[in-house]
Amino acid sequence: MPLEIERKFLLTEFPERLIGTGELLRVSEHRIEQTYLALDGPQELRVRRIVDLATDEVSYTHTFKSGHGLAREEVEYSISQGIYEQVIQAFGAVPLTKNRITAHWGDRVVEIDIYDQIRLMVLEVEFDSEEAAVAFEPPAWFGKDISTEKQYSNKKVWRELQERSN
Repeated sequence: MPLEIERKFLLTEFPERLIGTGELLRVSEHRIEQTYLALDGPQELRVRRIVDLATDEVSYTHTFKSGHGLAREEVEYSISQGIYEQVIQAFGAVPLTKNRITAHWGDRVVEIDIYDQIRLMVLEVEFDSEEAAVAFEPPAWFGKDISTEKQYSNKKVWRELQERSN
């Protein structure tokens, strides 16, 4: 099963200045609605509706993840709008919503997630190996490293959202 190796950081403010100076080059922005179908310890199943904000193109995905921390197993594939809508209607859950900005920072790709239902901005960086992830020295503007802090995981935030909406 493929591995997703990433580090996550808690942004305290949007890096507008870096975009203005060209140090951070915005590539794309997507609107994401994310709903979990099953959660069991380190395993999760979720679906997403993803809208490209530049083109209005919509895609749907189904993802299985297993693990916690820097490296997790991940399998993701496209599903149809019909399957997505059937699953969402069957579960009746409130989706977690966020905007994801993908940008180039030097030779790296970073993703910035800006959440709607809570005050939270997270920056993610993916790596080819756990060694590279551990060796990476983040700049101060990335903020606190939250890679292994479960309280910032999407599934925990989604669970809390479900509890608030019941």
